[in-house]
Amino acid sequence: MTRLPSLTTRVAIMLSLASIMALGSASIFMDRRVDSEMQQRFDEAMLAQGRALASLVKVERGGLAMGTNDVSFSPTRLLSGEGPSYYLVRCGAGDQTHSSPAPPLVPAGWAKQANDLPAFGNLRLGNEHRLRSLSFAFQAPLGESWGRGHAQRLTALRAEHRATDPRQCQLLLMQDRRQLDQILESLDWILLLTPTFVMLLVLVMAPVLVRRGLAPLTDFAERMRGIGPASPGQRLATPAVAELEPLAERFNEVLARMDEGLARERQFAGGLAHETRTRLAELRALLEVEQRYPSGRPLADILGEVAVISAEMEATVTALLLLTRLESGIEQPQWQAVALPLRLTEQWRRVEPRLQQRHLVVDMHTEPVSLHTDPALLDIVLRNLVGNACDYAPTGSTVQVRLANDTLSVGNPAPDLEPADIEQMGQRFWRKRHASGGHAGLGLALAHAAAAALGLHLNFALDDNGQFRAELRWPPEAVSEAPTEKPSDQG
Repeated sequence: MTRLPSLTTRVAIMLSLASIMALGSASIFMDRRVDSEMQQRFDEAMLAQGRALASLVKVERGGLAMGTNDVSFSPTRLLSGEGPSYYLVRCGAGDQTHSSPAPPLVPAGWAKQANDLPAFGNLRLGNEHRLRSLSFAFQAPLGESWGRGHAQRLTALRAEHRATDPRQCQLLLMQDRRQLDQILESLDWILLLTPTFVMLLVLVMAPVLVRRGLAPLTDFAERMRGIGPASPGQRLATPAVAELEPLAERFNEVLARMDEGLARERQFAGGLAHETRTRLAELRALLEVEQRYPSGRPLADILGEVAVISAEMEATVTALLLLTRLESGIEQPQWQAVALPLRLTEQWRRVEPRLQQRHLVVDMHTEPVSLHTDPALLDIVLRNLVGNACDYAPTGSTVQVRLANDTLSVGNPAPDLEPADIEQMGQRFWRKRHASGGHAGLGLALAHAAAAALGLHLNFALDDNGQFRAELRWPPEAVSEAPTEKPSDQG
């Protein structure tokens, strides 16, 4: 037997996957933001150092000079960082100066590409040594060797050297970025290990937390375990968890329907047992009385009573079999056009002796209606409605029959019925009282099942005057143009 995954496992897995995705995405986002911010801070510091270095450059007659009066000052002191820093300044066609030591790697064509906008890049020395480069162009002033302090002469000299423009310079600054890479690598490990630890913690704690969170569901299942057919009437109490309240309501509704079904089944079993036991008891009593105390009656009379009791038992069994076939859908209708007034008249002609015996008057008004239906099943409906009115109407009363274009109504006085009895009409073996003729309480149940098989609607009602009415309705599409059969004259 395959074991199904538990709800706790499924929720824990989904929670773990969601946590892993959330923490992983957050870690990647944080790592990229931290790398970007650190790189930006590094570049800003490097640019500040490059501009400070460029401000010291002066163009002299003998080349470039770093303008300062402090002999102990070195331009490399402007360059911070634990790793080595290098610079290269080039002015005009060939004047240049550089740091000591000189830059280990100079990109080709960097001076031609330099402009007023700072350009950053990465250079690699070997497998692990990386340098961050900065290049930009700037204007360097003329130094004292050009006669600074004599305005007229300086202007002439500037005009003289305008062709080569010695003031246009380019700066290449390089700094070792191993320290930055180490910091970024440490941050990468922190951003990797911390979410990993958190995710492992979630994987361990998720099943426990989910199991505790689903504890009300487990308690709910335990309370359901003790409810069943052996304990009717029990209901689940309203749970303290909002999500379980609709489930408890639906389950209580199912329990209510189950109790109703069990009650009907018990009533059906009791009625069937009662009917069978009554008929068998009649047969046994009849035979035992004749054996012990012979009445002297003709054998034909005794066998006639036995035949009547046997016929009633057979009718009960036949009705039950037909009812079962109708409710299970085994009995398939054979559709054809049927003249409803003729069928109804034939059913009343069958019960005419009983009408005369009980002095019943039939007030019948019909319209010419033809239905596309099954004549045999329709006869079951009509026969039981007519028979019910004949058997349960008070002696000497009037039975009203109205046949319209969409409704057949059969009504009779019912002084013994109450409004609560209408809900039980059509149930198996239900009878308000025993009627003559050996009825087992299956007539209206058969009529209701046959009407449902034909797509008709059979309803029962009791008005304020104590008039019981059975109404049979059909949809407009069930009305046929003309009948294709005629009612039989045989009873």
